[in-house]
Parts: sequence; structure tokens; C-alpha cells
Amino acid sequence: MKEKRSNRAVVDGWVALDKPVGLTSTQAVSRLKRVYNAKKAGHAGTLDPLASGILPVAFGEATKTVPFVQDGEKAYKFTVRWGVETDTDDSDGRVMRESDARPERAALEASLARFIGEISQTPPQFSAIKIAGERAYDIAREGETVDLKPRAVTIRALDLIDATRDEARFVMECGKGAYVRAIARDLGRLLGCFGHVTALRRTRVGPFVEEDSYTLDEIEGQNLAGEALLPVEAGLAELPCVIVDRDTAARLRRGGSVILRGRDAPLEGVVYAACGGVPVAFGEIVEGALAPSRVFNLPF
Repeated sequence: MKEKRSNRAVVDGWVALDKPVGLTSTQAVSRLKRVYNAKKAGHAGTLDPLASGILPVAFGEATKTVPFVQDGEKAYKFTVRWGVETDTDDSDGRVMRESDARPERAALEASLARFIGEISQTPPQFSAIKIAGERAYDIAREGETVDLKPRAVTIRALDLIDATRDEARFVMECGKGAYVRAIARDLGRLLGCFGHVTALRRTRVGPFVEEDSYTLDEIEGQNLAGEALLPVEAGLAELPCVIVDRDTAARLRRGGSVILRGRDAPLEGVVYAACGGVPVAFGEIVEGALAPSRVFNLPF
């Protein structure tokens, strides 16, 4: 019996999606996958349904570059409401603690320094972290307490934008693995008033920024799918690029290492090679040679 052939198209590239509130990251990817009729798609960095903003979506060969985007710097805008701590650390959760206390602006601003730099942070109970093969949020939804260990994360910047008695708005820049909801929880505890996130927007993930993003309405309803699709190398924008000729490109695609020559050749680190403006492979330079860890099946 013959297998049914897929009628989906080969699509390679990235879309910097401006995800709306109320949609899961998986649902957003599914809608884009239908728009492009794409065989393969995935996202770099989950956004909660409560959150909006940048959700980088990779298609085809671009999915190979997802780890580089996920490891990139993130930026957020968020609002914290004081007086209540929830089990999810956001407004979707069940109230766990309450307080009539409210922070003075001076005390709030002074406390922010405690959260900048490399800090120890315990992820929220409702998070996508895996515990013995299960997602923490699945365990938490069953009423069990999740034993999540503190881990080191890097917060580049955390600034107060404005504040009222009951709420405060912030902007934050951070590295991989940092949770905005945990910042709100820990700030509230430090200030003795409790707190949770009521609004969250991601404005940057690695090379993808808010200004270059497209909404689902723009892509689905305004025929901007072609304009929104960025090339595969958009996901490699923060890596050094090494230009190679066709013979060298062919060797890399076969999995062979190549010696990098020339005064501009990097001496070490992870780079990607390109031929004729098309990415060929990426890998680490060891003793002057590029050993490809992944290759791209793109015409050049």
C-alpha cells in the first residue's frame, strides 16, 4: 500500500510573530503553519497565553537554528499588581497569599538592585521545566507541589517605568531561563506585600525585535505572509559568518572539516559558513578548522 504523499510545501525561514494574549505558543505556530502550508515548523522560546509579543517561528531548515535564538537575550515589559500572590505567579492563578501592605516608590526602586546581575531564581511552580519527564505545570495542575531547585540566571537590566499604589510597570533585559513571573513573586516577598504579573509583553528574542514583527491578523488577513518570512540566516544573525567557496561548501555539507584561512577568519568559537549568501553549515572552530555540527540543505 502506497503512503499518502503530503501536499504541504517546503518552506524555509523565520517569522517574528507578535503573538496575541490568549493564544498558546503551540496554537500560534499551528496557525502560521496553515498559512504557509509548511511541512515543518517550531518556535524559539515559549510565551504563556497571558503574554503577548515576540514569538520567533522557524520553518524547515530554519528549525536547525532554533537553539541559537533561544539562547539569545530577551527583553520584556510587564506589570505587577501588589497585595496578592498566586500559585501561578500571574493573574490566571489561585490566590495563595494576600497583604494590605503596599511598597513606597523609594523602597521599590532600591530593591531592584537585588535582582540585577547573576542571581539565584526558583522557577514558578507552573512552568515548562521537566521533572522526571513531566512538565512542572502538569504536576502542579494535579495539586502536587513541584520541587524546583533554584538556578542561576542573568538579569542585564530591570527598570521601573511607573508606579501607582497598587501596580508597577517594569522593563527587563535578561539571558536564557529567567522568569518574569518569578521576579514579580520575589519582589513582592522582599517588599513584604506580595505580587503577581497582570500583563507581560516580550519585545526581543535574540536577533528578533518588536519593530520587525507581524501579527497573525496581518499575516492571515492582509496577505503579508511573503513579506513576513525572513531567510534562514536570520536565526544566525548573532553568530560570526565565514564566507566559503563552492568546493569548501560541498565538503562541509558532506560533514568534512575545513581549515579556515585568511586574516579575517575567526580563531575560535561557533560560526556559520555561507556560500553565495546562503548558509551552508554551522559548527565550532577547533585549532583553526571548522567542524560542522549541522548542515543546511539549501540551494546556492
